[in-house]
Amino acid sequence: MTRAVQVFGADEQSAVPVDVLRWVRLAQLVLEEERVPPDAEVSVLFVSEDTIADLNERFLEASGPTDVLAFPIDDDSPPGGRYPDEGGRGPGTPAEDDEPPIVLGDVLVCPAVAARQAVSLGRSLDAELALLVVHGVLHLLDYDHAEPEDAVRMQRREADLLARFEVVECQTPDGGTTGPDATGPGASEEVTTDGHE
Repeated sequence: MTRAVQVFGADEQSAVPVDVLRWVRLAQLVLEEERVPPDAEVSVLFVSEDTIADLNERFLEASGPTDVLAFPIDDDSPPGGRYPDEGGRGPGTPAEDDEPPIVLGDVLVCPAVAARQAVSLGRSLDAELALLVVHGVLHLLDYDHAEPEDAVRMQRREADLLARFEVVECQTPDGGTTGPDATGPGASEEVTTDGHE
């Protein structure tokens, strides 16, 4: 059984209720889909407007609160895959790895800003938070949107990952699905999709 990438989540704000475990699962899905080595670590933190505004000013020289910030830590983290193909640990290596974990970095999301954006964009808070978590984690993995072609690539990947997460989250233990279109043995009357399009 393969080990999942370690994602640490914390809710350090009180303005908006947040399901931290849901967003930890999303971050793990992104990292797994991007084939990040399982000895990597990421933090997803939900912070107040004051906290994110302070960090935005100190590190990006921008004023006011923003929705999400990503702080990569290990610049030389290896690509996913097996050594010598693409990095990571290959066959023939010892079972125990005495190397320290790869700390990819921290993603900070501000739920209060996300809530306002969700209203102005006409989508659910869940959809906005999901997009921000995916966006932040992809930034840790060197995705960027400074150039138009990079922005298109990142947006496509975000859409793919969000769709994948919706499918995974709608699965029930018996193989059925939940959600508004669910039928059959695993069907539930409760809608569990996050509402993104």
